[in-house]
Amino acid sequence: MQLRHRQKGIGWFGLLFIFGVIAFVAIVGAKCFPIYMNQFKLQSTLNKVASGGDSGSDESGAGLRKELQRYWDIDDITRIQPKDIKIKRKEQGRFMVYDYEARERLFYNIYIVIHFEGEVRMSGASSV
Repeated sequence: MQLRHRQKGIGWFGLLFIFGVIAFVAIVGAKCFPIYMNQFKLQSTLNKVASGGDSGSDESGAGLRKELQRYWDIDDITRIQPKDIKIKRKEQGRFMVYDYEARERLFYNIYIVIHFEGEVRMSGASSV
């Protein structure tokens, strides 16, 4: 019975630790949320442009990049530029390919680095 009398619940250090973990997770979440929202906007834009017909039919892709720049300006996409979107030809057709890292400062000299890569098939593209 004596042992039960001494057990009163969580102590101050335990409570401080739990709040510290919750605060850390909240800070990381708040820093990562804009990065992932940017990625969702990028993916949505690439899907719109890829399904929009044959806008990038020229070899240089200047028409495609011009259309991408319009969406970049409207959706306020950061961390990657339209010139970083590569057009690759494969047996299945043409693809818009991206590969980039997003960095966000977490604390003093600690950064969160998230790497994104993907490809979107262009609907107006015929096979090579």
